[in-house]
Amino acid sequence: MLLLVLGALLLLFCTLDVWYFLRGAHVFVQAWFQPRVRDMLAEQSIDGTVLPHDLDYMGHMNNSRYLRECDFARFHHYMRNGLFMASWKLGARLVVGASTIRYRRSLAFREAFEIRTKIVGWDEKAFYIEQRFVSKKDGFVSAVMLCRQNVVHCSPESILEFVCKRTIDCPEFPEDLKHWISFISASSQALRAESGLEEKNK
Repeated sequence: MLLLVLGALLLLFCTLDVWYFLRGAHVFVQAWFQPRVRDMLAEQSIDGTVLPHDLDYMGHMNNSRYLRECDFARFHHYMRNGLFMASWKLGARLVVGASTIRYRRSLAFREAFEIRTKIVGWDEKAFYIEQRFVSKKDGFVSAVMLCRQNVVHCSPESILEFVCKRTIDCPEFPEDLKHWISFISASSQALRAESGLEEKNK
């Protein structure tokens, strides 16, 4: 019986990223019992530490781990400000449509950091999120990510009105976000032209 259980666990860990789902459940429970954040534009932070499984062969945090940590920080953010539950009740889905990360200084083993997440704006199809990795050692911004969180089967305005019970004005986009959105649009147009979709739609 014990061998059967061990075999099932081994199969589970070999076929699924079990730690990802366990971490997601932990973030869900943690955010559930924390105070609600009423300001939709407020910055929120979540703490982290560079652990052995985060390291690459150079001994600092693996590039891909930053994106993984951003996933959990956004989930935590949406749980506390009500966007996650509102989107679920409205039948909407929040999916990443684009992301760009800039690395400024590596995070070393056992280095403590926090991820600061905030909504910087939205349009008719997506929320735009900025996330910063800030070292607790000296407050240096080690990395910064921009994320386009697409809203499927609904709109950002509808979700915000559902949560806040009123219309929320979108802040003016910062210059770097405007340039990034232009890049996404240009890339999309180029790929559509390359695949022949532009000609088919004429």
